[in-house]
Amino acid sequence: MSTRVTDRQDESRFEIFDGEQPAGFAEYYRSEGEIAFLHTEIDPAFGGRGLGAALIEAALGAAREEGLAVLPYCPFVRGWLLKHPDQVDLVPADQRAKFGL
Repeated sequence: MSTRVTDRQDESRFEIFDGEQPAGFAEYYRSEGEIAFLHTEIDPAFGGRGLGAALIEAALGAAREEGLAVLPYCPFVRGWLLKHPDQVDLVPADQRAKFGL
C-alpha cells in the first residue's frame, strides 16, 4: 500500500496514512516563523515499518518549504534529526544545544 502525509492545520498535526488507514501523527504548534514539534505517535499496528521516519521526513520537508525554524521538543523528532545531521540546519543555531543537537 502507499503512504501519504497530510498537514491537518486545523488540528495542528501532520498525519500519515497507510492506504486509507490513519497510522500516526506528529503534533505541532506554529507561531510566527517557527514550528515546534511536541509529540509523535504511530499506531502499534503499523510499527516497525518506518512510518514514523516517513512522517517526520515529510513534516520537516514541509517546514523547510515554508521557511519555518524547527523546535524539536518531541524526542522522536530529535532522534530523527540526530540520525540526519544534514537536516539539523532547520533548528536555529542558537537553539541546537538546548535540544542536544
